Amino acid sequence: MSTYRDFTHRGSARATVLRTVGTRERRSHLTAPRVPTVGIDIGGTKVMAGVVDADGNILETLRTETPDKSKSPKVVEDTIVELVLDLSDRHDVHAVGIGAAGWVDADRSKVLFAPHLAWRDEPLRDAIASRLVVPVMVDNDANTAAWAEWRFGAGRGEDHLVMITLGTGIGGAILEDGQVKRGKYGVAGEFGHMQVVPGGHRCPCGNRGCWEQYSSGNALVREARELAAADSPVAHGLIERVKGNIPDITGPLITELAREGDAMCIELLQDIGQWLGVGIANLAAALDPSCFVIGGGVSAADDLLIGPARDAFKRHLTGRGYRPEARIAKAQLGPEAGMVGAADLARLVARRFRRTNRRRVERYERYAQIYDQAASTIRNTRNTRTS
Repeated sequence: MSTYRDFTHRGSARATVLRTVGTRERRSHLTAPRVPTVGIDIGGTKVMAGVVDADGNILETLRTETPDKSKSPKVVEDTIVELVLDLSDRHDVHAVGIGAAGWVDADRSKVLFAPHLAWRDEPLRDAIASRLVVPVMVDNDANTAAWAEWRFGAGRGEDHLVMITLGTGIGGAILEDGQVKRGKYGVAGEFGHMQVVPGGHRCPCGNRGCWEQYSSGNALVREARELAAADSPVAHGLIERVKGNIPDITGPLITELAREGDAMCIELLQDIGQWLGVGIANLAAALDPSCFVIGGGVSAADDLLIGPARDAFKRHLTGRGYRPEARIAKAQLGPEAGMVGAADLARLVARRFRRTNRRRVERYERYAQIYDQAASTIRNTRNTRTS
């Protein structure tokens, strides 16, 4: 079970984060293949960090607010380092994995672009690794969530899996035979920006008609607020709940009212679900996976969302009736999936680091043996000459 503590962000670089883990005694991770690691999930509103064991169990979790986008990248890095230091006070941490909401390069070292943070070509891995003495791994947050679901959740046993995360927008990831498919430049899986309606709603990416403008938390809230602002008769229940304050309309509130039977909120989730199914059918035509796992905050609507998605998927699937249909499942690990996956991927890095260090030690021992033999030969030669 997770142990949550509020972790208040102070809004400025703090002297405490300038300490390094190197000042602390720790057991060498050369001898521990099933080691605890830290996973960090960086979103637009929160940073979640946790210690995760080799079986995907969360030993402790810390949360803090994401620094404002106007803050420098170093402020976010300070936050990450302080969270790791705090957790390492109580746990023997051997590696750190970071899942970031943004484009991460193919080497998993640099955040090319993050929509909610001031990261532009930010060398995040090296910046964090220079302040810690453990291996650091950086990846896209949808990739880390997909990895967690494949290892410990709804995607266990699947050899071809596609993860779709429905939050503010739509994220995605592709796993095949136990490998995350990142593409040539590391930015595969940006499904939310597939065009599904030419000339449709404007997307912050600059294009029109992107999938996430029709099937995401933002799309859900936009439609509800527009109906409420127009004082539509079907929106009166929602208007009464927020006492006329339209900005108080949120995705979780819409889901709550839908569960209570509000007809408009049910219909809004059905619309989002139908667009979700259309996009999944397109992805099935291109990728042909065995399973789609649906995660993210909007997936909390369960069958109010996923039921219509399955129906729309079957209606729009190319070759329907003559091909196997992929399974559509709700993610099992909830909002902690990205953190758990980041920690587990970091464990792989720790193992490689351990093997590399072992080879270095073996090489050093060979060099030391050669040096000792050479030194002994020189001493013997000198002794022979003096005698």
